[in-house]
Amino acid sequence: MPTWGFGGAPKFPAPTLLEFLLTRPEGRDMALHTLKRMAAGGIYDQLGGGFHRYSVDERWLVPHFEKMLYDNAQLTRVLLQAYQHTGDEDFARLARETLTYLEREMLSPTGGFYSAQDADTPTDHGGVEGLTFTWTPAEIQEVLGEEASLIERVYGVTEQGNFLDPHRREYGSRNVLHRPAPWTGWPRTWVRTRPPCMLV
Repeated sequence: MPTWGFGGAPKFPAPTLLEFLLTRPEGRDMALHTLKRMAAGGIYDQLGGGFHRYSVDERWLVPHFEKMLYDNAQLTRVLLQAYQHTGDEDFARLARETLTYLEREMLSPTGGFYSAQDADTPTDHGGVEGLTFTWTPAEIQEVLGEEASLIERVYGVTEQGNFLDPHRREYGSRNVLHRPAPWTGWPRTWVRTRPPCMLV
């Protein structure tokens, strides 16, 4: 199995395939591994919860930043099934965070749900892809102060960045938040009590 789960770029979540694999003893490990890699990658919104539409690379790192209602609804069900199979609380947490995102961002005041969230962030000069979901070290330092260096290490933030919109180069290199290493070794008290603006 490839390190980042099955499939090549562009890489779509394929929730129905993951759900099927979870029902097959010979495919369950593949599905669980893929879900874990998705959860650690930029395809999962590490700050606000929910999954972007697909990854432009095979590592689940840089997404197409649009978020779809149907993807997140189906992936929530898959995550809950993964939790039932394994008892791994991370799957339950991801499901809760995804549902929280849907209620916060996708629920219409009239009671229905919007079908999608745009990839572009509105600016005075038109839409900029991914601006809402990417960060520079300076922006993180402005928000978090002395905690910024720890957040940058946890979420793989560097001055070089990992994302550049080729159509809007004036915004420079930015960082899609991801978790390049597991939580092992990080203080669990910090993980559970970190500022609410930096959700895992």
